[in-house]
Amino acid sequence: MNILAMDTSNQALGVALLKDGQLAGEMVTNIKKNHSVRLMPAIDQLMREVNMLPDELDKVVVAKGPGSYTGVRIGLTTAKSMAWALDIPVIGVSSLEVLAYQGSFFDAAVCPFFDARRGLVYTGLYQWDEGKSQLLKEEQNISMESWLQQLGQVNHKIMFLSPDIKVHQDAILEALGDQAIIPEQPFHIAKPSHLAIAGMNKNPDHTHTLTPNYLRLAEAEANWKKKQKENQNDG
Repeated sequence: MNILAMDTSNQALGVALLKDGQLAGEMVTNIKKNHSVRLMPAIDQLMREVNMLPDELDKVVVAKGPGSYTGVRIGLTTAKSMAWALDIPVIGVSSLEVLAYQGSFFDAAVCPFFDARRGLVYTGLYQWDEGKSQLLKEEQNISMESWLQQLGQVNHKIMFLSPDIKVHQDAILEALGDQAIIPEQPFHIAKPSHLAIAGMNKNPDHTHTLTPNYLRLAEAEANWKKKQKENQNDG
């Protein structure tokens, strides 16, 4: 089973290839550059490095969000196009679940999150048991203040993982103190190899109906729906 995994859901761009369950190659960059320009060249370069042709792929796995609206769409569009062209399955995996893998050997709860601006975060609470993740609190879009109040009721330590950790680190430590574990910076970047592993045994999605996991509407869409509702009320 040869698996191509790609993640453009946040600032980091990641691509990985698994050959028969073994990691053949992985590329990760964490820089502010256009994913739409860099994703396909990264895939092409990695496949050349490991001497694999596109028609040797058996499955495509993609991070489906939450995260950057544009980044999520770029990844899903590329993954779905490749899956359709090669006639192979495509699997979408939560970007939060992928990041939670960085805490898979931590014997307590793991809280991955992405900053969603205006004091909000995309987050959930995971726990690992014998190599499998268990969702303790559903993924959601919530204010960090409210989220930390909820986590304060959890009776064990919590590892926080986020590429945006610096934005909320002071608030986390102030609210939870020694209950909060914040590792070194490299642990806060999701790995595409973990994405490949996460999608390995999941059921495939329908290529044409796989949709982003935004956890909330894009601002433009939310404003449009609000205006439509106001117009209906005025009528």
